[in-house]
Amino acid sequence: MPLCCNDENTTPVALGARRLAVVGNPNSGKTTLFNALTGLKQKVGNYPGVTVERKEGMIRVPSTSEPLLLIDLPGLYSLTPRSPDEVIARDVLLGRLDGERKPDAIVNIVDASNIERNLYLTTQLLELGLPMLVVLTMTDIAARDGKTVDETALSKALGVPVTSVQVQKGKGVVRLPELMGALPLSLPEGRSLPYNLPPLVTKECDELRDLLRTDNSDKSLSQAFAEAVTLLMVDKIPADEARRYNTSLLEHVREDQETFASNGIDFATVMVESRYGWIEQIRNASVVISDEAAAAKNGGHSLSERVDMILLHRFWGYVIFFGLMALVFQAVFTWAQAPMNLIGDGQTAAATFVQHHYPAGPLRDLITDGVISGVGTTVTFLPQILILFFFLSLLEDTGYLARAAFLMDKLMSKVGLHGKSFIPMLSSFACAIPGIMATRTINDRKSRLVTILVSPLMSCSARLPVYSLMIAAFISARYRGLTMICMYLTGTIMAFAIAWLFKKTLLRSAPPRFFIELPPYHMPAPQSILLHMLDRSLIFLRRAGTIILTASVLIWGMTSYPHHAGMDRHEQLIHSYAGMTGRVIEPLIAPLGFDWRIGISLVSSFAAREVFVSSMSVIYSVGDDTGQLAAALRSDPKFSPLLGVCVMIYYVLAMQCLSTVAVVKRETNGWKWPIFMIAYMSILAWVVTFLVWRLGSALHLGAHV
Repeated sequence: MPLCCNDENTTPVALGARRLAVVGNPNSGKTTLFNALTGLKQKVGNYPGVTVERKEGMIRVPSTSEPLLLIDLPGLYSLTPRSPDEVIARDVLLGRLDGERKPDAIVNIVDASNIERNLYLTTQLLELGLPMLVVLTMTDIAARDGKTVDETALSKALGVPVTSVQVQKGKGVVRLPELMGALPLSLPEGRSLPYNLPPLVTKECDELRDLLRTDNSDKSLSQAFAEAVTLLMVDKIPADEARRYNTSLLEHVREDQETFASNGIDFATVMVESRYGWIEQIRNASVVISDEAAAAKNGGHSLSERVDMILLHRFWGYVIFFGLMALVFQAVFTWAQAPMNLIGDGQTAAATFVQHHYPAGPLRDLITDGVISGVGTTVTFLPQILILFFFLSLLEDTGYLARAAFLMDKLMSKVGLHGKSFIPMLSSFACAIPGIMATRTINDRKSRLVTILVSPLMSCSARLPVYSLMIAAFISARYRGLTMICMYLTGTIMAFAIAWLFKKTLLRSAPPRFFIELPPYHMPAPQSILLHMLDRSLIFLRRAGTIILTASVLIWGMTSYPHHAGMDRHEQLIHSYAGMTGRVIEPLIAPLGFDWRIGISLVSSFAAREVFVSSMSVIYSVGDDTGQLAAALRSDPKFSPLLGVCVMIYYVLAMQCLSTVAVVKRETNGWKWPIFMIAYMSILAWVVTFLVWRLGSALHLGAHV
């Protein structure tokens, strides 16, 4: 049974538990299995000193109650890293990350439907000399393709225990904690490699291994050998990594590489061919291919290939992709209406209860107009956010997102980006922070930086409340879904245009070649999707309970004080601290059609974009009913459909999220690019909104749509 993870790594349970790293290729089912094992009992944070997300969860061995700490590492293809994500995963496995203890054992997730590709990482993990359990996933897909993996034969060939699971059907998951607990505490040193290397290669690797152990006697023979191989595999050791070693050792690495070159040996090719030669022997001994599958391999098409002919078609592929995106955004607006109404009714009941049971006065006004009205109005949009994350998780788990990345590579290459930028930018529809963190999978530095700079232009879920409010107030039901799509398209088109501009000027470089492994199609795991939705909804609710609550109470205080007896609500608002502040900044935003009330909401949105809605509800004193707030905006003679569109345009383009700025600062190691991002997005938002307002006013576009 899963055990709830403690809040901190330093708790007694976490300190005493064996640490098992869950390692596998991207799209191998690694995280889905991790979610199935740990359930809600996970802790999400960042690795020490970096912003790569880490997930860990505690489980117990049923027979002994021994606690095991599972660490879900970023997906990687080999221990020779080509992206920041893979660097972190490798350094954790080698025990080189500050503040991160080396794992005691490895749980290697292997996709049985693509076993040759996955076993390459397995061969490298075996060289680390850590106890290891191999878990086969996608066995149902392998069977569908006519492949059967003999677990006993594979275990004998690898020299480690092997088991299989089907997470979606719940098969084999229950026995995994017992198998993990049965792993030995350590393995004997000095085990020989399972494949043969040329004598010169073996000699130089052993020499470098011994030098590494001289520098650090805590390293095992296996770890030192694996580290020696990774150093010799690259032409140039990155500066950050080179600082780990002394000058004489780095000189020895250079001399070894020159020795290999003078003897006509390509070290990387030798290692790859040797490993794949052994993998071929393993495959022949443990994988049985049916006659039908063998015939199909020699000329036929698998089911996945036939589906890809449609989904990756040069015309129909794009039609299907944009059709799916339209369905998602229409669903976000229409399907969420009923639960939004229920939440709104509940909040109205809460406000009514307070009004009936608390005496009139500032405290009651604070609770009803500040807390319930401010936070409650924002929480109303939770169903829309849940629906958005449901579709994103569904598309990812089925394997479609990888196809979408491949499909979009052709379009993104036109603006100087490539397919690997698609996933971070698509993730930014949910939130720019994980989208920016996902850029660590991009190898090219300039392409990664451009992706970071334009990802906040993708309309995140925090903008949904703003869009929804303006659309509900000024757009007829017939065109609401279309208007929502237009807002998302505006941000996407602008992101592509800015990326093209940056790649042609500040960050000029040729787009790197794009390679992606298309995972097989498979049924998504409902538990994984629900867990992802719950995780993101809790993040949203925590923001509502902290940032938005604080901002709402602050805005209520600013609109209520100094209190002037005898004034009506409108006059009180004008003479309040909020009114005075708004009039100070009004000259800056008046050319956009905005008045001081919108100005107050814009300023408060820097804490969180969702605060715009709660601040407007406080300013208009309409309680927590978004319908009442929309009606109040419609009845305000200073508001119009054109102004509502301008507000949405501004929120599409402006940088109003301090959390995103902080992440960009950490990802780029300084303030240069965050300040640049704030500047260019603020100027862009002001200029485009100004043009839309002026053009719309000139054409008298103010009637309700």
